[in-house]
Amino acid sequence: MALIFPALPGLAWSVTKTPTFQTRIQRAVSGRELHALDYPHPLWQFSLVYDFLRDNPQAGYDELRTLLGFFMLCQGAFGTFLFQDPSDFQVAGQQVGIGDASTTVFQLQRAMGTTLPAGGFLEPIVAPNVVSAIYFNGVTQAPTTYSVDATTGLVIFETAPSSGLIITADFSYYFRCRFIDDKYDFENFMYRLWQLKKLTFISVRS
Repeated sequence: MALIFPALPGLAWSVTKTPTFQTRIQRAVSGRELHALDYPHPLWQFSLVYDFLRDNPQAGYDELRTLLGFFMLCQGAFGTFLFQDPSDFQVAGQQVGIGDASTTVFQLQRAMGTTLPAGGFLEPIVAPNVVSAIYFNGVTQAPTTYSVDATTGLVIFETAPSSGLIITADFSYYFRCRFIDDKYDFENFMYRLWQLKKLTFISVRS
């Protein structure tokens, strides 16, 4: 069972989210450049700051040990976990494909910047949480007619959607991540109060 990053009080608003691509660039003597894209889809790096983490289990306040225990369960940067970004975790009416009467498997995806050319940037969703509805041309489909792979975000239909049917979905999702470092500094700044000035992790592809 996948670990889910805990939602804890004390999280400051100085949250940083960084989409990262990797491009190899070779420049000829003439100055002409050749580009090779290693990542067709970005890796997302997150940086969180916790202003306070309480350490008073007897009173029911246990954020410090919860976060420390979670980090230890992951064994630092070794293990992976699921993170739900509070500002980016669900879509509604997202197109995931068009039926052709033969294809039965479609990848969940989300569009970033739908007003941009071609409907924006399409990014596959590989860690879905809850798929609440699937539609064919706006008509809700029975959940018994399809399944969703929670480890890949693939939607598998028992029968291939008819040619020309627009397939859309309402769903929520996680980012599959790992910690960037094997150690983090927890600071005890007051009696039973701790802080973590920077906790970083990055999305991974399985």
